[in-house]
Amino acid sequence: MKAHYGYRDGSGAYFIIVDTDKCDGCGKCVEACPQGVLEVVPNDYDIEGGMMAAVREEHRWKLKYTCGPCKPVGKQATPPCIAACSKGAMEHSW
Repeated sequence: MKAHYGYRDGSGAYFIIVDTDKCDGCGKCVEACPQGVLEVVPNDYDIEGGMMAAVREEHRWKLKYTCGPCKPVGKQATPPCIAACSKGAMEHSW
């Protein structure tokens, strides 16, 4: 399952998507995020009760601005949170 954190407004859709089947809650993305947007929480989608990365509640309605400095322009490097995830469990919608 994919958990979508963020919002859509007149200028676009701004979501961080976490694949709950791939994310093991290791916290590497949390450590890599310079803005403190992410946290590790219980995976409510996992019947075995594992952990997963999620966007902190206070950042969910301002991702466009909070994550903006890390977003690549053109063919620049991958954002730190996505680059840190060896499982490929995280993506951005914009």
